Amino acid sequence: MVGQAKPEAAVPRPVFEARGLTKVYQMGDVQVQALRGVDLDLYAGELVVLLGPSGSGKSTLLNILGGLDTPTSGTLRYAGRELNLADDAAMTQYRRTYIGFVFQFYNLIPSLTARENVALVTEIATNPMSPEEALSLVGLGERLDHFPAQMSGGEQQRVAIARAVAKRPQVLLCDEPTGALDAQTGVMVLDVIARVNRDLGTTTVVITHNAVIAAMADRVLYFGNGLVTRIERNLQKKLAAELSW
Repeated sequence: MVGQAKPEAAVPRPVFEARGLTKVYQMGDVQVQALRGVDLDLYAGELVVLLGPSGSGKSTLLNILGGLDTPTSGTLRYAGRELNLADDAAMTQYRRTYIGFVFQFYNLIPSLTARENVALVTEIATNPMSPEEALSLVGLGERLDHFPAQMSGGEQQRVAIARAVAKRPQVLLCDEPTGALDAQTGVMVLDVIARVNRDLGTTTVVITHNAVIAAMADRVLYFGNGLVTRIERNLQKKLAAELSW
C-alpha cells in the first residue's frame, strides 16, 4: 500500500553489556586504575578491534570479558546474565563453554603434535569439532602430526587458534595474537582470525597494533587512560555486506 511505513528491523540484543566497569589494582601502596568506567556493547558475530597505547586498559577489559579477572565495580552481562554474580564454578563453566582465548605466546605443549595439542580441548568440550576439522579451518590440515618445534611461529599460532575454536566458542578473545610474529606472518594469522569470525559466526575481539585487521573489523574501539575514547565503524565492510545481499 502506498505510504505504508516499512516495519523497523529488530535491534539485536548485545551479547556483552558492560556498564561503568572499573578495575583498580593495588601495587603496594599505590593504586593503579586500569579501567575508569567503561560502557560497551558487543554483538553476536561481530569482529571488534581494540587499539590504544600500552597501559590503556585493553588487556584488562579482555580479561574481564573472558572471566579471567573481575571488575572492581560496574556490571558485565553475557547473554543477559550478570557475570558479577556468578560463583567460581559458574565462571569456570563459562570460560570452558563459551570463551576461546588466543594469546601472544602460543602455549603449546612441545611434546604433543598439533593434533594432540588441539585434542586437549576437544576432549573436555561438550560439542567440539574434531582436531582435524579445527586444524583444517586454519589451513594446517597437512600438519596434523608435526610437533611445535617443526613449525614456524605463524603455524604455531594457527595451532593455538585451532585449539581455541575447536570447542565452538561463542566468543573468541585475542590478545596481541601477532605480537611475536613478523609483519607478513602476522597478516596471515589475522586473516585466519577473520575467517574464523566469518565462518563460525563467533563474536571476536582482537587487541593488536597491526593496522591490517582494523580494515577487517566491524568496529574499532580506541582506548586511552582506561576509557573508550572513540569508536569507529567500518563503513566499507558494512557496504560490502549490504551489496552482497
